[in-house]
Order: sequence, then structure tokens, then C-alpha cells
Amino acid sequence: MVELTTSAGPDKTDRKIMQLLARDGRMAWSELAEKIGLSLTPTLRRVRQLEEGGYIKGYVAQLDEGRLAGKVSVFVAVTLVNQSEEVIQRFEEQIALSPEVMSCFLMTGDADYTLRVVVPDLDGYQHFLTRTLTRIPGVAHIKSSIALKQVLMRPSPLL
Repeated sequence: MVELTTSAGPDKTDRKIMQLLARDGRMAWSELAEKIGLSLTPTLRRVRQLEEGGYIKGYVAQLDEGRLAGKVSVFVAVTLVNQSEEVIQRFEEQIALSPEVMSCFLMTGDADYTLRVVVPDLDGYQHFLTRTLTRIPGVAHIKSSIALKQVLMRPSPLL
């Protein structure tokens, strides 16, 4: 009998499945089964369990961010006038509408949020700054840092 994912979490075989699918989400099920050393039915059962358990959230195409959005990444620390529920909710709703924002994190420390903004060039960032970010009610302070080089960006955790 094949050991399946338990409430304790994924086992070694499950991790291998996730590792392979993270590299190539379009891999044929038969190829996946061959690479992990199981037949097709147990492989599919494990994949379904990983999906149902929330370990595999979906399958996406990895798009070329530089060609589509721009090659300039700016990390932006945003401080709000206060941390009231209304100010936070309004900021999060407004920032989610901006296509330049690739990620947004609510933070501890000096800034309330850290954004990763991707634009084609510095003019694109100035446009985002003046036409989007500074127009969101409740924004008190903005500090920008421009990335010089992307050293690492993993598509998924290392398994």
C-alpha cells in the first residue's frame, strides 16, 4: 500500500511531486508518475490530496515580467496617517487596483506596508507615484528603494 499524505503533512514522495510540478506544471501525469516511481492511479490520488489539502494552489504559466510590465523593480515602504480599520481597508482596496503593484505586505516596524512595484522605467515609477500612490487617502510617508539587480526570485519554496 502506498503511504499517502497525512494530517502530519506531505511525505517525501509528495514533496517530490510538488518539486516536479513547481518546475513544470504542464508535465504529463504519466511522466510525473514515472519520475516519482509510482503508477498513474496512486500518483493522481496524491496530486488530488495535495490540491485538496491546499499544498498545491493551482497551475500557472510563468510570464516574463520584464517584457510585460517592465524591468525596474521598486520596493516602496508606505506609512499611513494612522492604523485605523478604515484607513487600512481603503489603502488595501486602492493599492490592489494598481497593475504596477506585484506584491503588497502589511508590515511590523517603521512602515505599515512594503510594496514591490514593477515599471518600465523611472518615468513609469514617477507616474505611479504621483498618479496612484500619493492620491490614496491616508498615505502619510513614502520611501522608495530601486533594485539594481534581481539576484533570486523563487517561484515556490525549496522542497
